[in-house]
Amino acid sequence: MIEVRQAAPGEAGAVAAILHEVSAWLEAAGTPMWVGNELAADQIERDVESGAVFVAQLDDAIIGTIRFQLDDREFWPDLSDDHQSAFVHRLAVRRAYAGRGVSRALLEWSAMHARQLGRRYLRLDCDAERHSLRRLYETFGFRYHSSRLVGPYYVARYELPLT
Repeated sequence: MIEVRQAAPGEAGAVAAILHEVSAWLEAAGTPMWVGNELAADQIERDVESGAVFVAQLDDAIIGTIRFQLDDREFWPDLSDDHQSAFVHRLAVRRAYAGRGVSRALLEWSAMHARQLGRRYLRLDCDAERHSLRRLYETFGFRYHSSRLVGPYYVARYELPLT
């Protein structure tokens, strides 16, 4: 059974390994993501130490990760009341576990956690051209909200009503 829990400070390396594995896989497929210093070890370590990173674990192996946050002014600056939403970023699953429900477990946990915190929406964004990822989110129940240019990225923004 997949367990989702907060990443411990000493697990930043395991989180980074998953993100780098997925990044390399995407780059090999011709769709690079997290370019430049976006996956810098010190940033990942800060995210883990801040308590924003959660991991999916199966037996003793960390097999997936997600960043959960309560505000997101970078990708959602137009929200009038950000206290109604929680946001997720950097959903990543070790390739050996792809298609085995890890993404769903991380999203289910995120929705449950956001509900427990009294949030009305779980929101996320993804590259607008990543159609299979968009289908994953839509199949889960996320609704397309809007598209936006954020830095070098043209993103599709999604929301999941939690009420």
